[in-house]
Amino acid sequence: MIEYFNVGKIVNTQGIKGEVRVISVTDFADQRYKPGNVLHLFQDKKAPISLTIRSHRKHKNFDILAFEDHPNINDVEKYRDGILKVTADVLTELPENEYYYHQIVGLKVIDENGREMGKIKEILSPGANDVWVVQRQGKKDALIPYIESVVKVIDLEKGQVSVEIPEGLLDDEN
Repeated sequence: MIEYFNVGKIVNTQGIKGEVRVISVTDFADQRYKPGNVLHLFQDKKAPISLTIRSHRKHKNFDILAFEDHPNINDVEKYRDGILKVTADVLTELPENEYYYHQIVGLKVIDENGREMGKIKEILSPGANDVWVVQRQGKKDALIPYIESVVKVIDLEKGQVSVEIPEGLLDDEN
């Protein structure tokens, strides 16, 4: 079975020449959206469609893409809200201590006392560093900054992350 990974979501069209606005969830936009590359469009209750990139440019906070054989707005309007994905075979090897989102989401979070806090359910990218959303049992989600002083060890084999929570980071300390 082919494994797919999200790289972005089509949120709107851009102009009349078949371009779409994409909110990216990849750190490798220039690599993923290189003309000639193939992305797979997933939409509710439809079979995935393969789209070859004709052009890519940045505009404000969006990646603007155009696809081969889609020369005008009428060709791409139907793709709005679609999720763009790549296949696992195009993922590149990352340097040591760098991870893809799909490797982190789902890991158990263990605090400095060896207690399980919960599981990472989402990664936010609000600015300088990523923030991991940890789903906890009977408590509201914890927001853990992905910084060296907090995230101590990432062990993909054990499926867990060891963290050291500074005082005051979580508002529900006993």
